[in-house]
Amino acid sequence: TLMGGTQWQISTTCFGSTTPLLTYVPDDNFENYLEANGMGDGIALNNYVYTSAIDTATNLDVNNQSISDITGIEDFTALIYLNCEVNQITSLDVSPNIALVELRCRNNQLTSINVSNNTALTYLECDENQLTSLDVSNNINLISFSCYNNQLTSLDVSNNTALNELDCFDNQLTSLDVSNNTILTAFAVRGNYLTSLDVSSNTALTGFDCGDN
Repeated sequence: TLMGGTQWQISTTCFGSTTPLLTYVPDDNFENYLEANGMGDGIALNNYVYTSAIDTATNLDVNNQSISDITGIEDFTALIYLNCEVNQITSLDVSPNIALVELRCRNNQLTSINVSNNTALTYLECDENQLTSLDVSNNINLISFSCYNNQLTSLDVSNNTALNELDCFDNQLTSLDVSNNTILTAFAVRGNYLTSLDVSSNTALTGFDCGDN
């Protein structure tokens, strides 16, 4: 029976054998990469890999692999580091990957990112996409956050008090409150639509770029 849209349930036959869990991977380029790197089921282009081959992986780098659909990533439940930069991915949901510490997904075609459950995340790089909104309110351990060259009209970083670096330039922001980000040392917000900006609380700043507003 198909469970959760991505896995096949383990079933026991009358002979006592079991069928291993499978994870659905519809993107051929993603599946090819997993097969080539020992994370498949040994059958090329069947849209599935063994869940047991991926659910203990802690690092995954699929940078520049011409991937447009990263379905299957939800079963990488032990993942700490994910690099899926320079692909054609339009949507990314890593909320099941709760161990994730570092996410690099710049230069895709992303219109949505779900990091709502990723409280361990310390590094997020999602530059050069097509994001109009991004919720990082639950990512309270973020140290470095880069979202430049998107289409963001608003950004709430009030909960991200651990932020040391914030790059949100070349968006469509009309206001930004960084009063809670008191340990910020690098801050780039140029190329937005700001008419005012208060950095009086950001006494640790050593790099600050707010031009072209």
